[in-house]
Amino acid sequence: MFKKKQKKVSRSAGPSPIPKGYSKMIQWCWDNSIAVSVVPDWDKSSEYWKIEIKINNKVHVDPAVYTVADVHDKKYEYYKYYYDKYNKTS
Repeated sequence: MFKKKQKKVSRSAGPSPIPKGYSKMIQWCWDNSIAVSVVPDWDKSSEYWKIEIKINNKVHVDPAVYTVADVHDKKYEYYKYYYDKYNKTS
């Protein structure tokens, strides 16, 4: 009678402590409509990740594929890059 809902498949890259000094850069990016996200690479095995960068509602995907060990470092590298590039008050 009622159809069971299928469980959605999801993955997590795990927790990622923010490196010291990066909170200000991340907040500046968020305040200026720049967000960097870690997303699963569904085409590869469960151990691979990609980076999505959303700037003013336009999404860009880093073509590289990262392991869980490297993806968070790359995410913070992108936040620092955009903060340094566009923040003219620093």
